[in-house]
Amino acid sequence: MLKATLSNAGLRKRARQFGRLVRHSAVTTRIGETHTPDFVSNGELGVTFIGHASFFLQIGGNNVVIDPNFARWLFVLKRLRKPGLRIQDLPAIDLILVTHAHFDHLHRPSLRAIVRHTQRKRGYPPTIVVPHHVADLVSDLGFRDVIELDWWNTYSRGKMTVTHVPSRHWGARILRDAHRGYGGYVLRDNKHSIYHAGDTAYFPGFREIGHRLSPEVALLPIGAYNPPSFRNVHANPADATRAFLDLHAQWMVPMHYGTFRLSHEPMEEPLELLRQEAKTAGVSEQVVVLQEGVTKFF
Repeated sequence: MLKATLSNAGLRKRARQFGRLVRHSAVTTRIGETHTPDFVSNGELGVTFIGHASFFLQIGGNNVVIDPNFARWLFVLKRLRKPGLRIQDLPAIDLILVTHAHFDHLHRPSLRAIVRHTQRKRGYPPTIVVPHHVADLVSDLGFRDVIELDWWNTYSRGKMTVTHVPSRHWGARILRDAHRGYGGYVLRDNKHSIYHAGDTAYFPGFREIGHRLSPEVALLPIGAYNPPSFRNVHANPADATRAFLDLHAQWMVPMHYGTFRLSHEPMEEPLELLRQEAKTAGVSEQVVVLQEGVTKFF
């Protein structure tokens, strides 16, 4: 009986905390600007931050979108920064990567919209790569192919390879489907490599990813870490800086902050703390904070 009472009290506390997030999001003004992406030439790597964990990448002659989410609302959570791009301003997309099934990363309306957009521009839809046991969530959206990968498996497309790599998170879409996979991706062509970590806490696997695949650019999450228990599955800025050092990458691009209020730290805090951590670690010049919608060439 005591255990049940304590459990109910914990649920009520979490419900009150979530209610505060919802109310605060609802009254916060949505900010940000929308841009038109720039396009690569001469084999450059183009990286455009859309917002949250969403990116438009140009690598190896391919147009790639990772974890696209253009939602104005995520159920009851308001989007607080506008997407940096509009879907209609994207080129035809060759490949979509989804890191895991959580609703802020696998957003079915955004995926469906990109499929239709690419179908109209090019005449056939893109391919999607997902972790194992996630295909059923996207198989009805009209993709040309649905590819499932396990950790360390690779998918090749022209000059580009995509390797699915581990993370410390979980993959359930709903409470009880914990069989679903999760992780990050390293994309490589003959000149460049870039790593998208997905959602993850700090874990020793960053060293193995760096040793095996040597990514040049690391897209690393820095938000959703308060209360401290959230760090079991999310990285704070200190964790992200430590991960960057483990990877031995040349550039770090922060993500997973400032778009949806998913936890209780102030929205501006992750970037402020990252700047402090990067300065302490001596890597300030290697941290590239991208404005949503503005393409950076590497």
